[in-house]
Amino acid sequence: MRILVISQYFWPENFRINDLVKEWVRRGHEVTVLTGVPNYPAGKVFDAYSKHPENFSRYEGAKVIRIPMLPRGSGAARLVANYLSFVVSGMIWGPWRLRGTQADVIFVFEPSPATVGLPAVWLGAIKKAPVVFWALDLWPETLAAIGVIRSPRILDMVGSMVRFIYDRCALVLGQSQSFLGSIANHCSDKRKIRYFPSWAEDVFMDKDVTPAPEVLQQEGGFTVVFAGNIGEAQDMPAVLAAAQLIDDPAIRWIIVGDGRKSQWLQEEIEKRGLRDKVLLPGRFPIERMPSFYAHADALLVSLKRDPVFSMTIPGKVQSYLMAGVPLLGMLDGEGAAVIRDANAGLACHAGDSAALAEAVLKLAAMPPEERQQLGDNGRKYAQREFGRAQLMDRLEAMLQEAVTAGKAERVKEGQS
Repeated sequence: MRILVISQYFWPENFRINDLVKEWVRRGHEVTVLTGVPNYPAGKVFDAYSKHPENFSRYEGAKVIRIPMLPRGSGAARLVANYLSFVVSGMIWGPWRLRGTQADVIFVFEPSPATVGLPAVWLGAIKKAPVVFWALDLWPETLAAIGVIRSPRILDMVGSMVRFIYDRCALVLGQSQSFLGSIANHCSDKRKIRYFPSWAEDVFMDKDVTPAPEVLQQEGGFTVVFAGNIGEAQDMPAVLAAAQLIDDPAIRWIIVGDGRKSQWLQEEIEKRGLRDKVLLPGRFPIERMPSFYAHADALLVSLKRDPVFSMTIPGKVQSYLMAGVPLLGMLDGEGAAVIRDANAGLACHAGDSAALAEAVLKLAAMPPEERQQLGDNGRKYAQREFGRAQLMDRLEAMLQEAVTAGKAERVKEGQS
């Protein structure tokens, strides 16, 4: 297949779409990626790209086409400008930069914003190619949940935009079972909705990993590791509150990553006197994550309390499970259900700092072999439910389904 990927984010930014593109090329597909300039999550263009953009035009055999866009910067206004600039650039520059590029199917990667679907459906009409949209975030629900937009009128307008996009897609994939109902609210044809979760990356299968040198080894202590985006949704205030409740110097927290709340987090750690308890080594590529997980006695996933987040399975859950380390979850709904169903750790309600502190102490008091059993349970569950190879096969089949249906529709239109 000739696959055209539309994604606002791409390598050298760390997103699952990188792994997906690499796999498609390995399977013999011709892949072209239309994306922006790398600036996530810091909000400024990567130095390596600024100095040598020509080094970022190919990725694992895929052609990478980058269109102009405003970096995220800081502040809500700049973020909105970032989103809109990709839409405008994608609709104006996209067709020009992709002239001569044939596509059997267009795949949209949407961790947020949903606006990435607008240039995708426009290009789908130009290229006469079906569009498959992978929703990893729910709009407008998430915008309301994190308080970015409070106006019901604007939220209704965003909902209309999402319906416009979904109705012009051949398939709409939801990252959790709970997503499907919300997607259905904005999709006229419910038959096009499919469940497709994130997979557990193979990089986390390796047990013989040298612990990250950026973090000092701790003998006889207990280390909780959080890895990933540090934003509004991750509820860092509740995480820090839990750390404050534990008066045990042997228990430490390592938060690996970056995001829009990073500066706040750093300042808050100083303000609360948690410098010795909570460590911030910074942001690292996904290939380095196993070395930080090697320090972990438990891996933490957290989300704010809100109905939309209860429908979400954060992508890190699959990675955590595959790492074979017990999970600590401070979240509601489907994410917490996965931890419990897998018997892979302990979960408490979103925003419940006291319960999280209690879970940390309970896990720390467990015999090592009991914790190891939880980790083993998680890895087996990940291999069964979120195995990379089986999910790649499933997605490839769905793309082929869209291509076949698109050809049949064009033949039907030609006969009428």
